[in-house]
Amino acid sequence: MDKASEDRAPHILLILTDHWRGDCLGRLGHPAAETPHIDSLSRRGTTFTRGYTPCPSCVPARRSLMTGMTPYAQGMVGYQDGKAWDYPHTLAGGLRQAGYQTVNIGKTHFHPPRLHLGFEQLTISADYEEWLGQQPGMEVEKFAHGVPANSWLGRPNHLPEHQLEETFFVGRALDFLGKRDSTRPFFLCLSFNGPHPPWCPPQVYYDQFIDRDLPTPQIGDWAQHHADEAEYPLDVNAWRGQLAPHLVHRARAAYLAYLAFLDAQIGRLLENMQRGGLLDETLVLFTSDHGEMLGDHHLWRKTYAYEASARVPFVVKPPASMTVERNVALDQIVGWEDIMPTFLDAAGAPVPTTVEGRSLLPLLTDHQTDWRPYYHGEHSPCYHPENAHQFLTDQRWKYIWNPITGQEQLFDLVADPHECRDLAESAADELATWRQRMVEELSGRDEGLSDGQQLIPGPVPVWRFGIADELHLG
Repeated sequence: MDKASEDRAPHILLILTDHWRGDCLGRLGHPAAETPHIDSLSRRGTTFTRGYTPCPSCVPARRSLMTGMTPYAQGMVGYQDGKAWDYPHTLAGGLRQAGYQTVNIGKTHFHPPRLHLGFEQLTISADYEEWLGQQPGMEVEKFAHGVPANSWLGRPNHLPEHQLEETFFVGRALDFLGKRDSTRPFFLCLSFNGPHPPWCPPQVYYDQFIDRDLPTPQIGDWAQHHADEAEYPLDVNAWRGQLAPHLVHRARAAYLAYLAFLDAQIGRLLENMQRGGLLDETLVLFTSDHGEMLGDHHLWRKTYAYEASARVPFVVKPPASMTVERNVALDQIVGWEDIMPTFLDAAGAPVPTTVEGRSLLPLLTDHQTDWRPYYHGEHSPCYHPENAHQFLTDQRWKYIWNPITGQEQLFDLVADPHECRDLAESAADELATWRQRMVEELSGRDEGLSDGQQLIPGPVPVWRFGIADELHLG
């Protein structure tokens, strides 16, 4: 590549999903996940095997993504709709100021829904639903299959593949790429709702998985209470409980089929970019806002500190002009607050002082770069008044503290990657080390969860009122 090409800011493509577990990539050895296109992308870059979301539900994770800030700093430490997104510095805004054409296609979860937040162009789910309603047929309503949007039910979709939202979004992305302003680099955020429930993939993908021998849920020696304390019969949106094996199998088959469908649509986009000569000039990052418990430990959905919920896929493909080792996997712990500084760094744009994440580019060029020793995540109560957590993790250990009940858990992720054996009572010295780290992590916060000497259980509001004023004054 010539010198002019090397000096040119790369195009940036951010591919977001919702509910994609961090272990569900073929490259990482999952016994049933079929993700050939994402695996192929990973061969051209770096797979971070320990990617995490700082707050494992949609809105707070996306606030951290778009601000580069931790949940506490950006103001939302749990799930809540209807709060304005009022930030002086945003990912799309920073890239737009750096000369990028900024476009979002797909889910945003911003409030109000049409807020652009620095994007010049915006296509969201409401646009798909309007388009779908104009298509021929008797039942072209998105949820005509009858499966709710947080359910553990699984079944084939009632719509043909060409009418599904993911196909629509990729079509709009390709349309943008064909009509973009060629005088500017672009930042395209392609944001899928899937594999968020309902798990209703196209019939052809469902058929590929429903009769397969699939992994069954992992159940910890500490998890029986989630089955015993659930209310039966289970509501179709239940967040915990024990389902009949055939229902669990159907849910898991539909989920994996949904991943395969998404992978195919991502491949459709990447193959078109490759043919058009754009892919080599583009920094690509594939990730998800959180995972999905999928019946592990008798739990469903997200918001938990456990790996199935908090760990996410994180694949980075640098532009061809960047001199880095390719087809590598790194175990340094990265998170969603690192995405904004990475993209701004790649664009040669200033990183605001409000950003708490770190650019990943130094790690791509030097795998021994000094990095964070451990990662902190959290979530305020959701689904149940006591369903909250604070967690810390490094390449081996995971410490979880419930700020409502004071309960502690400790897992050795190397020996026990599915967190089935709680070591809180048998590894006292290790537990004390991580408890002290959490004391330091939470010291000085508004909730009063730490006095600098010990952890103090108490209420955890989801939203820090007045945070917008603090950000603008800071």
